[in-house]
Amino acid sequence: MVSFRPASEGKNDDDRPLTREEMQAGIEAYRKQRGRPAGSGKESTTIRFDRDVLAAFRAAGPGWQTRMNAALRDWLKDHSPA
Repeated sequence: MVSFRPASEGKNDDDRPLTREEMQAGIEAYRKQRGRPAGSGKESTTIRFDRDVLAAFRAAGPGWQTRMNAALRDWLKDHSPA
């Protein structure tokens, strides 16, 4: 004998399709995770460096931009930016 149950009875809630509102909320939450964290105090810019300078920093592997920023900050301790 086959028994019939209502659609929601005995089913995992995770198996049902998302509602339009749930889908939109998920998209918005994902978009908030992307990009630089708020309040980082950093600014994106375009700058040109000599190839050998970039090669030296990149050769040290991931984090080269952070190391370059630290080197410039260290240089500013003893020099005037102007």
